[in-house]
Order: sequence, then C-alpha cells, then structure tokens
Amino acid sequence: MNSELSRQKYINLETFRKNGASVRTPVWFVMEGNVLYIRTQADSGKVKRVRRNGQVQIAPCKVDGDLLGDWNPALAREVSGHDLYQKVDHLLDQKYGLTKKIFGLFTTLRGREYSILEVKVRQ
Repeated sequence: MNSELSRQKYINLETFRKNGASVRTPVWFVMEGNVLYIRTQADSGKVKRVRRNGQVQIAPCKVDGDLLGDWNPALAREVSGHDLYQKVDHLLDQKYGLTKKIFGLFTTLRGREYSILEVKVRQ
C-alpha cells in the first residue's frame, strides 16, 4: 500500500457523517514512513467528521476523485504542534511546489486556519 500511495498526488479520503453516510473528498497528502498527513482548513467538514469518528477509508485517486486503486481502512485523528506544522508544510512544498505556494497564499489572505490530519492505514 505504501509504495502505491507514495507515487500518487491525491488520495480520496472517505469520512462518515453522524448518520453513517460517507463523504468522499480528494485531498493532497504527504507521507512520512507509514503515516499520511493531510493539511486542510480547520473548519472543514472532513475535520469535524474525523473529530467525531476517526474510522476512515483512503484510496489513491485523480484530482477529480476518480479512484486509481482500492479502498483501505485507516484511522485518522487531528494532530497539532508547531514542529509538526513546519514539517508537513515543508513536505507539501517539496511535493506540490509552486501550486502549493499559490493555494497557501490565497488561504493566508483569507485568514483561514489549518488543521493537520494524521492517517494511519490499518494493517
């Protein structure tokens, strides 16, 4: 699974609403070892759903969410810390380059805050 994901630019993150309905969202991600990190807006639905239920599924996908592989069960949680934010930001810069910098600028100008989701694939 790790080698399959390491070659991808996007994963589809499936989270679950209170009523059990799934929500699939293509997202940028970075990997460090067996851990995936997703940086997203702190007030996003996916962060709220992960706070309630860390049981998620992930699959490699295209930018539009079309799957490129199988779904894999995973555990997600919101994590924080200045050093972690710095590390994830650096990894995102390396992976997404100028595109990440442009999106980051617009987010900063809007005054949005980020959260980091840590995702571990269940074995």
